Amino acid sequence: MIEIERKFLVNSKAFKSEAFNSYAIKQGFLNSHKERTVRVRLKKELGYLTIKGKSTANGLSRFEWEKEISIIEAESLLELCEAGMIEKTRYEVRLGNHIFEIDEFFGANKGLIIAEVELNSEDEVIEYPIWLGKEVTGELKYYNSQLSKNPFTTW
Repeated sequence: MIEIERKFLVNSKAFKSEAFNSYAIKQGFLNSHKERTVRVRLKKELGYLTIKGKSTANGLSRFEWEKEISIIEAESLLELCEAGMIEKTRYEVRLGNHIFEIDEFFGANKGLIIAEVELNSEDEVIEYPIWLGKEVTGELKYYNSQLSKNPFTTW
């Protein structure tokens, strides 16, 4: 499956009052190579194993495969992950035909808030909420796999 996604910095916490859902996420990377990443994630009461391919030149699209796994399997795989666990709270905000996923990071990435929106095509038009800041689509330093190695608080 091809994932088409845009990423933005968030310039205020106003999105929190618009969120219809929120939950904690803990994730690590079994492989964080720029050609492919293998991620293990705990989200709510579920575990996930996700493989992502290299992004296109504009950073909008890349291959993504995800499989639900048990919590026990996810916790075991997290023990094998590279250093640099990602911990965040995800908020979901519906705006028009889209759902923005806003991640507020903690730990070594505390202070960073990123919004992502998945699209059906690269040229799809989105609405811009007032809290949406600079677009960072394709900027590698904002990928979770890179934040695990080079955290926001060290920039």
